[in-house]
Amino acid sequence: MTATPVSQVPRDRSSIAAQGETLLEVNNLQKYFPIRGGLMSRVVANVKAVDDVSFNIGRGEVVGLIGESGSGKTTAGRALLRLIEPTGGQVIFNGTDITRLSKAQMRDYRREMQIIFQDPFASLNPRMTVSDIIGEAMQIHNLHPGKGRVDRIAELLQRVGLRPEHMGRYPHEFSGGQRQRIGIARALAVDPSFIVADEPVSALDVSIQAQVVNLIQDLQEELGLTVLFIAHDLHVVEYICDRMIVMYLGRIMEIAPSHELNRNPKHPYTEALLSASPIPDPTVKRQRIILEGDIPSPINPPSGCVFRTRCRYAIQDCANVVPELREVSPGHFKACIRDDVL
Repeated sequence: MTATPVSQVPRDRSSIAAQGETLLEVNNLQKYFPIRGGLMSRVVANVKAVDDVSFNIGRGEVVGLIGESGSGKTTAGRALLRLIEPTGGQVIFNGTDITRLSKAQMRDYRREMQIIFQDPFASLNPRMTVSDIIGEAMQIHNLHPGKGRVDRIAELLQRVGLRPEHMGRYPHEFSGGQRQRIGIARALAVDPSFIVADEPVSALDVSIQAQVVNLIQDLQEELGLTVLFIAHDLHVVEYICDRMIVMYLGRIMEIAPSHELNRNPKHPYTEALLSASPIPDPTVKRQRIILEGDIPSPINPPSGCVFRTRCRYAIQDCANVVPELREVSPGHFKACIRDDVL
C-alpha cells in the first residue's frame, strides 16, 4: 500500500452513511479506581480516571478522542467496551444498555464491539501463530468451521496487506507495522460493527503510521465500520475522523466536527493543544501556548472546572462552577463558562 501523508486534506465527509442513526450512546460514564489503606484495607480515596462523560457516535461515523496522557482516553475506551467495568453511567449500544448485561449476555455483544490495541507486540500472544491469533475469536463464537476458517484467515490477511503464507509465523517474525496489521485482522475476524482504535499508530515508526491510518480508513469505508479513534496527534485525527472529542482529567472539554474544531476551537484547552501541534508547512507560524504545570492528580482534581489551574483565561467563577457541556453553535459543544475569550 502506498503511504499517503496524514497531513493532506481530509476525505469528503459528505459521503458518511447514516450519520443520523445513533449506534453508541454514552451517558454519564464513570470509572473510579479505589485506593485502599489502613489495617482493614478500606477505600480511602478514588482515582477519578473517567468522570461523568457523555457522548454519542452515529452508525458509520469515525470519532476521534484526544487529550494529553493521563486525560482518561484509554480508560474511557476500555470502559465502554467493558474490558474494565464502569463505576457508573450507561453505555447503550444499538439500543441496549450493555452495562446491565451479565458476562454471558455480554458474549454476543463482544462480536459487535472490538478493539485495536496501542502496542502491537504486547497485545499478541508470542506463543501463538498468526493463524491461531486471528482464528481464536472465530473458534469462541463458532464462526467459519473447518476449511472455511483457514480461508477466512487468509482473506483477512490479504485485506490488511499481508500474505496468506504468513499465517504459520509467530509475532516476533514481523515488524511493528506488520504486527499492528495482524491486530487489525484479529479485530475484524468476528465481523464487528464498532471498533475502538486505541492509539493504533503511536508505537509505530513515522514512515509506517500513514500506511496504517490509511488502512484503517479504507477498511472503515469498505465495511461501514463505526470507529472511536483514540490518539494524540491532532493532524491524524482530523484526517481520519468526522468529529473530535477533547478530554482533560477525565472530563470532556469540547466536541465538534474535526474541521471546525481545528479551525475554530472554543475551549482554552483545545486552543493550547492545537498551538502545540506542528504544521507541515514551514511558512506558517503558530503562536505556542505553554500550559504551566503538570496535569493535576485525578485523585484530588481541582474544584469547578478541572482545567482552571492551567488556563490563562481562568477567573474566580471557574473555581466555583462545574461547567456543563453546552452547544455554542450547531454541532459544536464546549464545557467552559467563558464565551468572551474564544
